[in-house]
Amino acid sequence: MGQQDYKMIAKTLFGLEEVLEKELMILGAKNVKTFNRGVEFEGDKGFMYKANLWLRTALRILKPINHFKVKNEDQLYRNISSIAWEDIFDVDSTFAIDATVMSDHFRHSQYAALRVKDAIVDRFKSIKDERPNVDTKHPNIRINIHISHDECTVSLDSSGDSLHKRGYKTEINIAPINEVLAAGMIKLSGWEGNTNFVDPMCGSGTILVEAAMIALNIPAGIHRKEFGFERWKDFDEDLFELIREKALDKEKTFHHKIIGYDIHYPTVTKAHINIENALFDDLIEVEKADFFDTEKPEGPTLVMFNPPYGERLEAETPVMYKSIGDTLKQGYQGADAWIISSDLQALKNVGLKTSRKVKLFNGKLETRFVKYEMYAGTKRTRRE
Repeated sequence: MGQQDYKMIAKTLFGLEEVLEKELMILGAKNVKTFNRGVEFEGDKGFMYKANLWLRTALRILKPINHFKVKNEDQLYRNISSIAWEDIFDVDSTFAIDATVMSDHFRHSQYAALRVKDAIVDRFKSIKDERPNVDTKHPNIRINIHISHDECTVSLDSSGDSLHKRGYKTEINIAPINEVLAAGMIKLSGWEGNTNFVDPMCGSGTILVEAAMIALNIPAGIHRKEFGFERWKDFDEDLFELIREKALDKEKTFHHKIIGYDIHYPTVTKAHINIENALFDDLIEVEKADFFDTEKPEGPTLVMFNPPYGERLEAETPVMYKSIGDTLKQGYQGADAWIISSDLQALKNVGLKTSRKVKLFNGKLETRFVKYEMYAGTKRTRRE
C-alpha cells in the first residue's frame, strides 16, 4: 500500500524562493506554491526524506500537524494539549520549540514557546506520569510554532539542524558564506557543470564545494550525520537507506575545471580540509594566489565570488573593487562573472555594466548579486 501525501513547507533565504520551487518541481513535488522565504508542497514520507537529502536551497522542511485559531494564551495551551504528543515522541526524548509570532495577541515569541512547552509537558505528565526534557541545542524532536494574526500552525521540523549544515565544513573563516546561499547563487547563475568554474577569493571553499556537488549531481545532504526525522517514532530506516542508495546512483561526470584562489595561506589550508571532507580533493584545485595576478583558464568559464564587503572583513573596498573590474576586463575576457556584495557603493567602482542584478541577504546584510558579461572584443562582435 502506498504512502499518503501530506502538506509540507520548505523554508529558504529571501530571493531564493523560485530556485527552491524549481528544485522541488524537478524532484517531483506536488501542488507547489511559493511565499516569502518559503515554498509549500505535497509529498509522502519518502518524498520528505528525499527533499531533506537533495534540496540545495532549503534551510529546513516542516511537516504541519495541526492548525487552529488562537487569540490568547489559554487557547494556545488548550489546543497544544489536545495533540497526541505521546504518539510522536517518547517521554525520554528531548524536545525544543521554535516559535515565530506576528500577532497582536502575542507580543513575545519566547512567551508563546514557553506556553507550548508547558502544554506538552503537562500532557505527558497526565498520561505517562513523567515529563520529557527540553534541550534547545541538540533536541531529539524540534517543534515549530507559527502564529500569524489569529492563525496558529504547529509543525514538526523534519530536518533537525538547519540544512545549510551539510557536514563537510569543519574549517571556517571570519566571514563564511552560508552553504544554502552559495548553492542558490550558483543555481541563479544557471551553471550546471557545463563550463569551468572559478572562485578567485574562495575563503574556506564553500562556493567551490557547492559547485562541485551541483556539477556531479551529488545530494546536498549526503555528508550529514543525521536528519530530524530519524528520531521520529514512524521513521522508516529501510526506506531512507533505499533513497540514499538510489541518490548515489545519479552521479554525473564532469569534464571541466573547478578552481579556487585565495591570497592567505591559512585560508587555502582551510579550503583544502573542507574540500577533502567533501571528497572532492581530486576534482577542485585551490592555490594560494592573488586574483589580480590571475587569468581565465582555457575554455568557457564562469567566475563567481564573495569579495570582502568592508563589513566583517576590513578592506579598502573602492580600490579593491576597481581592481576587480580591471582584472576581469584584462584577464577574463569571454567569461561570465558574478559578484555578491553588500557594499553597493563599492560595486559601482567595478566599472562594468551589469547584465543582471538580484537582491539577496548574506546573514542580515542586504546584498546585490550581480552579473557581468566579459565580452571578448566588443559586444557587437560577440553578437555577430
